[in-house]
Amino acid sequence: MSSNSSQSDEKCLKCIFVGNAAVGKTSMIVSYTTNGYPHNYIPTAFDNFSVVVLVDKKPIRLQLHDTAGQSSFDTLRPLCYTDADVFVIVYSVVNIQSFDDVIDHWYPEVTRKNNGVKIILVGTQIDQRWQMRSTDTVSTQRGKHVAQQIGAEFYECSALTQHNLKEMFDSAILAGLESAQKRAATAANNRSRFYNKSTKIKERVAKFITRTRNLI
Repeated sequence: MSSNSSQSDEKCLKCIFVGNAAVGKTSMIVSYTTNGYPHNYIPTAFDNFSVVVLVDKKPIRLQLHDTAGQSSFDTLRPLCYTDADVFVIVYSVVNIQSFDDVIDHWYPEVTRKNNGVKIILVGTQIDQRWQMRSTDTVSTQRGKHVAQQIGAEFYECSALTQHNLKEMFDSAILAGLESAQKRAATAANNRSRFYNKSTKIKERVAKFITRTRNLI
């Protein structure tokens, strides 16, 4: 998948990044969209990024929503989840609490009203893992286990070195397209049911009117 600035006939995908503060959500997005790395940490409130990519030679506008991980935003954050095509739940492999919160907080939050939306689980900051004792880090095996538990695809990556970064975003794009297609199919099915129901009602009304006229 490659970037492209063309905006003709492009579809939009809404990708939501969630996770504890300082786990690298913003760094991942900035590294992917600008090919640069933000060295200074600035706590995110809510930021939106947009990039156009090509999928099967067709432009897709990828809308990346970078959410705040602080608990003070717990009531506001879900407001941006409407019409999400894919959720990326992020934890840091050198922050065990951020990993524990995947099950305790983030997965329940994103699935509360968004069942069926694809989820990508991402362990970040793997470039720092070697600097710490193994008991203070989250192993790849533990990450894969939780991903299987919540039905998510799993990646480990580094925004600094960009290891696995493009692969993760490619997977998020494909997952988002699948979610969007399912939602469109559901909407079309609902419209068809409504049309059929409306047609049946009209037919019943027409029969009633005909019978009434015959009685008169």
